[in-house]
Amino acid sequence: MSTELTGVLTALSTPFNADETIDTATLRRVVDRSIDGGVAGVVAAGSTGEVGALSSEERLLLINTVIEHTNGRVPVIAQTGATSTSEAIRLSKAAEKSGADVLMLVTPYYEPLTVEETVTYIKDVAGAVDLPIMLYNIPAVTGVNLDPATVRSLAEDVENIRYIKDSSANWEQALQLIHHHRDVIGTFIGWDAYIYSALAEGAAGVMAGAANVVPNEIVAVSRRIAAGDLAGARELWNDVYPVIDALLSVPFIPSVKAGLALQGLPAGKPRRPTADLNAADLARVQQALSALKQPVG
Repeated sequence: MSTELTGVLTALSTPFNADETIDTATLRRVVDRSIDGGVAGVVAAGSTGEVGALSSEERLLLINTVIEHTNGRVPVIAQTGATSTSEAIRLSKAAEKSGADVLMLVTPYYEPLTVEETVTYIKDVAGAVDLPIMLYNIPAVTGVNLDPATVRSLAEDVENIRYIKDSSANWEQALQLIHHHRDVIGTFIGWDAYIYSALAEGAAGVMAGAANVVPNEIVAVSRRIAAGDLAGARELWNDVYPVIDALLSVPFIPSVKAGLALQGLPAGKPRRPTADLNAADLARVQQALSALKQPVG
């Protein structure tokens, strides 16, 4: 297959005002930060964006704001999966109408489905729209793992299933997707610690919450790998990895928001009941960012 979507995608954080409404003004600045950092696309209403804490109407506001502000500068991937097929279709059709470039589908997560039920859900939603579909495999949340054989079958059976974001944190599975199934589907790795390894192995790209915080640095790693400079990419990765490790070693959603604030772009608190980082965790993120070399070459 010919994969059009490649490179580093930012799983956007969702800024909130003090009253927990979506802060669309800051959201626009968060989008600009990633685009200015060179990312290849932005993702609205993903896990890093606290999608589980948003109503359907808030999700559409978020998606529409990102599409409008991005204004064609990079592709917008809208996460439109839901806990029911009918709601996922409604969100997907609305995002398609608004101008999203790709739809990402997480499978229902409240009541874990069988693989057969999951496949039916995906086919029903994908069949209701014309946009390219990115499957979102996050079994720790959904309780269902989209194994490589199932992914291949879906991509072969449904024309607009074009990509997968694999957040299984299963490296063997990731390698199988990258090496054995690239002829039918483009694999984006959604586990930030695997960014260098995934790109070096030939993944279509990565989807990273950490790209909110250090977009330039992650993009620089990606570009050096694409240019064949693995040694140079490794040097950059050795510098930025401690930041990513710090973000992943504490609660991730608040760590990304803390990282944005430490980089001069406060994005509000996480939506309750998720809490801000405690002092020790915040200090760990701050220390890692302070040690980051500037500028990146």
